[in-house]
Amino acid sequence: MLPDLTLVLGGAASGKSAFAERLVRDSGQRPLYLATAQAHDDEMRAKIARHRAARGPGWDTAEAPREPAEVLAGAAAGQAVLLDCATMWLSNTLLAGADVDAARTTLLHALAACAAPVVVVSNEVGLSGVPDNALARRFRDAQGRLNQALAEQADLAVLVVAGLPQVLKGHLP
Repeated sequence: MLPDLTLVLGGAASGKSAFAERLVRDSGQRPLYLATAQAHDDEMRAKIARHRAARGPGWDTAEAPREPAEVLAGAAAGQAVLLDCATMWLSNTLLAGADVDAARTTLLHALAACAAPVVVVSNEVGLSGVPDNALARRFRDAQGRLNQALAEQADLAVLVVAGLPQVLKGHLP
């Protein structure tokens, strides 16, 4: 049984999404993929198509690049939600000029109130160098604060490195 909130962290191409998908799929609940990516170019469209194909049939999908709280409010018992990913959501929020702190608070409240268990995928950006521009540094700092808040609220936190899950908090189902 999935805990109420699971955080799956990892670097780019670490296997975090595949691991999170397995958690949701193996839960035995109806999987809902909450997508935050936006297909602004051919490369991103291809990446989204690969992710859909890898998940296979049987997944409901909701696209919410900036408002995942609305989808989370509509999730029902018997479902398991995969929010993939908090990093894209934060990028969308930041680039839209929205109040990132208020948006983070709204997201955290929606996760706590969700009737279904939620697995959140997020990039760990704290292991890289210091970015060379102000926007990138602002993003890195906001991502770090978001990940810390998600980890604090989560019942289970897992870091995926080279496809290998390392439990940071809680126990795997």
